[in-house]
Amino acid sequence: MPSTPLHCPRCGTGAEDFSGCGACRAEGIGANPVPPLAELSGLSLRTYPGGPWGWPSALPVTGEPVTLGEGGTPNVRVPLPDGADGELWVKYEGANPTGSHKDRAMSVGVAAAVAAGADTVAAASSGNAGAAAAAYAARAGLRCVVFTTDEVPEPLRAQIDALGAVRVVRKDSSARNAAMREAVERFGWYPLTSFASPSPGGNAYANEGYKSVAYEIARDFGDRFSAVVVPTSRADLLSGIERGFRELRTAGLLARVPRLVAAEPDAAAPFTAALARSAPAEQERTSVPYRPSPAFSLGEERPTWQGLDALRRSDGSAVAVPTEVFMAEHQSLGAQGLFLEPSSAVGVAVARRWVREHGGLVIAVGTATGLKATAGIRGVEPTAIPELSRLTP
Repeated sequence: MPSTPLHCPRCGTGAEDFSGCGACRAEGIGANPVPPLAELSGLSLRTYPGGPWGWPSALPVTGEPVTLGEGGTPNVRVPLPDGADGELWVKYEGANPTGSHKDRAMSVGVAAAVAAGADTVAAASSGNAGAAAAAYAARAGLRCVVFTTDEVPEPLRAQIDALGAVRVVRKDSSARNAAMREAVERFGWYPLTSFASPSPGGNAYANEGYKSVAYEIARDFGDRFSAVVVPTSRADLLSGIERGFRELRTAGLLARVPRLVAAEPDAAAPFTAALARSAPAEQERTSVPYRPSPAFSLGEERPTWQGLDALRRSDGSAVAVPTEVFMAEHQSLGAQGLFLEPSSAVGVAVARRWVREHGGLVIAVGTATGLKATAGIRGVEPTAIPELSRLTP
């Protein structure tokens, strides 16, 4: 393990592994230990090149970067109806090497594994994290084992296999996580994701890669944006972005931390349910039934503590949307040339609603390309053209 120490942000307890804070887990709360915030004084957003390794000193990892050119993803403006008061942009993470935001985390996580002397890394994943783990492990020359289920879409299974990972399939996420726990404890494999229950979130060093999303947004938009909407499951991305904004604000590189909004499918929306309660102790112990949805990478039974903390610190909110709303958004975005996975469309649907109700410049994080899950996509029916010769070149 790299030398930077980890501590629980909720209770202050130190941590020696990646199973979350044991003291908080005993209370039924998933809380992820974190390294100290980085000191960004003396740096300039004008010269920040982007990506997790753009500012290596902001990462709690020693040794050489493991990189495939992740980060520096484009901002794509989404048209709004005439007369709409505001702007909507998508930070398109599908432009990363394996097609999702997980590349930012796995680049850092695999570098941490190398620094720790690991020869095998392990990830429990519904798809995107497994693909990213496989890619960066291959880049570093490490063996990668991905614990998953049969519910993973075929394109993601093919991607994981093509990148050389060993795929271990179990019947559901509980069995998947149990198999990973056994492997980590028996063989000493380096865990890139969580396997504990309640889930505390992913590898704490890897999650520091998500701070670079905040750095890039601040570099590209300055102080013009009012809210950032993040598709949220275990809140690794959400809390990483909030930490990045907090570091920038502390260093005087950003005037204020924008409001963060957790976007969830209403099939399983623990953050939305938690924030409907007033007392923090009740919020932390919220539990909802899990139901699957086309947004296959989203949905949990319980909120993580660091996700709630990120929303509280930013005066943020959580919004749940029905399947028919975010799938309509998915189709609408495709008609505008932006092909996102359904989980990303959840974020854009919430951001569109946020602009309508609050105005301002709102950024939705589009977490992955639509090529990750293509089953069930409805296209435009082909039009018969009987006389092709009549078409002008």
